[in-house]
Amino acid sequence: MSDIRNFSIIAHIDHGKSTLADRLLQATHAVSAREAQEQLLDDMDLERERGITIKASAVTVMHQHGGKPFMMNFIDTPGHVDFTYEVSRALTACEGAILVVDATQGVQAQTVANAYLAINNDLELIPVVNKIDLPSAAPDDVAMEIEQILGIPAEDCIYVSAKTGQGIDELLGAICDRLPAPRPSLITQTRALVFDATYDDYRGVIVYIRCFDGTLRVGDKIRMMGVGRTFTVTELGKFTPKQVKVKSISAGETGYLVAAIKTLADVRIGDTITIEHDQAPEPLPGYEEPKQMVFCDFYPATADADSGGKGGADFEELREAVEKLNLNDASFTYQTVHSDALGFGFRCGFLGLLHMDIVQERLEREGGVRIIQTAPTVTYQVLMHDGEVREIHNPADLPDPGSYEEIREPIVRIDIMVPTTSIGDVMKLCNERRGVFRSQQFVSGARQILHYELPLAEIIYDFYDKLKSMTSGYGTMDYEITGFVSDDLVKLDILVNGTPVEALSIIVHRDKAVYRGRLLCSKLREQIPRHQFEIPIQAAVGAKVIARETIKAMRKDVTAKCYGGDVSRKRKLLEKQKEGKKRMKNVGSVNIPQDAFMSVLEQGE
Repeated sequence: MSDIRNFSIIAHIDHGKSTLADRLLQATHAVSAREAQEQLLDDMDLERERGITIKASAVTVMHQHGGKPFMMNFIDTPGHVDFTYEVSRALTACEGAILVVDATQGVQAQTVANAYLAINNDLELIPVVNKIDLPSAAPDDVAMEIEQILGIPAEDCIYVSAKTGQGIDELLGAICDRLPAPRPSLITQTRALVFDATYDDYRGVIVYIRCFDGTLRVGDKIRMMGVGRTFTVTELGKFTPKQVKVKSISAGETGYLVAAIKTLADVRIGDTITIEHDQAPEPLPGYEEPKQMVFCDFYPATADADSGGKGGADFEELREAVEKLNLNDASFTYQTVHSDALGFGFRCGFLGLLHMDIVQERLEREGGVRIIQTAPTVTYQVLMHDGEVREIHNPADLPDPGSYEEIREPIVRIDIMVPTTSIGDVMKLCNERRGVFRSQQFVSGARQILHYELPLAEIIYDFYDKLKSMTSGYGTMDYEITGFVSDDLVKLDILVNGTPVEALSIIVHRDKAVYRGRLLCSKLREQIPRHQFEIPIQAAVGAKVIARETIKAMRKDVTAKCYGGDVSRKRKLLEKQKEGKKRMKNVGSVNIPQDAFMSVLEQGE
């Protein structure tokens, strides 16, 4: 075990983690020059298209250092704040971490967050200054920044260029010398942590494990301690990065396990695996449940009102796709819901807006389903008259106005790292979003950190985009929920043809209700196609209508077939049409396209 090193690669988004992982694989001869390609561990098309890491990838490689072989198990992690749960799960399976910082951009908001995440897990950190080959690189300045912000000595930093391979050998030596070996087994029984899983149509669930105590062998009868199910191990293996079968996995090692597990519910991320005939007295600590921040509804695209509100086979396909994806990404939650307009679907909870976007795209690509998605909302707390506090994930679930005392919204503490020249613009943006200034921290002559408290509902839509455009792409942010605070919040209902549309309801601050109502009505007027009858679109708070737009009816020329003749004949036809339109308005249904639901997202300038 003294020759095993388990570590993660952590950094802010776009600081070169995946490229560094590629170089480590090449330097340890895990992949040949012919097999090498960019973002080798990012095996999803989506990851390659967007240039970001979405899933943490575990790899086992061998490396000779000081005349003896070392086994290196390392995990390439995502950098975006929405995938922090992936990072925390990866760090639990490691004893050390490589903290990568871009030599041209310096320490960013998520760099600090991920570093503290590793420190809280008692991991040994090796700071790496990457991209030193670029003309604008300032490695010495960045090393001093790391020392100033994180307290890690600047002389401990290793300068590398993941693109050219410079400094990679020095980094591999530091990993062997400076990172600790796995702790010895605490008990004689076997315990392995499930840190990820994926589904294969032929082999069932493939479970990714880190063995902490004892040894797992092919043929062992294992028990999942959390769910209480038993299985027989049919295959063990490691990712090198290809799947390679092995006979056993011992304490300190990572790998995968296949045991003909066909039911997705039998595997839970964070569960402990032990041997059935010699069970461990207690499971490993596992993971904290992630806190979902953003909620929205997914419905099958073909499940509309015309089919009586039933999705049929499409809903079952969506259910299967959601269950498989939840196995691979345990950080989102789902529960079944029903809408009069859209039929059966799922209310899903996500860690952020990018996470929601990625999950929708993965469902459509990997699950082969088409989805209608409602506008995202955050969790609210409602204090009832009897003192009960209810959690509301959907504005449609809000009780009647007279039945509760107050609505509380989630507040986040947000750390924004900005260039000094953009501080005024960013402060103005935060104040417009009901932000409360807390403090300001000096980082260097060119950059500072602003600490604000903001309502989560004000930042989940376009706050990050506006921050990026104001700071020419240099502004970065990281946030965490601090609690719930009551405010003057109201439910804004949208009525289309006099009928409230649940999926378009939102909770807003009373001061912004009229502005948001007018904006929504005007956007919906552009999105909803014209019908044979006039459609009023109204925004209402309670019984009071605060905004209205009207979609004019399409007029069919019913007098076209009358060539001359008495005018009373034409009038008769027009009167008949008028009666028909009146009846149609009473019984006709309005077709609302997907774009209309998404227009709720755009808050306007």
